[in-house]
Amino acid sequence: QVQLVESGGGLVQPGGSLRLSCSASGFFLRYYYIGWFRQAPGKEREAVSCISSSAGSTNYADSVKGRFTISRDNGKNTVYLQMNSLKPEDTAIYYCATGCQVRSVGSWGQGTQVTVSS
Repeated sequence: QVQLVESGGGLVQPGGSLRLSCSASGFFLRYYYIGWFRQAPGKEREAVSCISSSAGSTNYADSVKGRFTISRDNGKNTVYLQMNSLKPEDTAIYYCATGCQVRSVGSWGQGTQVTVSS
């Protein structure tokens, strides 16, 4: 079965950190751009970050630049999103997918909940 599974979410205080993982099964991530996306309650899903297949190129939404870092370990078939200096407005369900734009994603996984609250 071809799928991506997100993990690593949780409850964290403002200023804290989390590392999300996106693990693939049934196919090799190494051939794909992988994006992280999020959807907060009452808001549209948005792109957070994206990494090229070789990891030579990354991009970030302005709202997370300087705080989030995307990386990949093709040997482990996993992409990560290190999130530092978390803010309450980062609270959302986070998803990973092949591709960098919301409209290019065909199907979504379950996501992982990130809640930033004191």
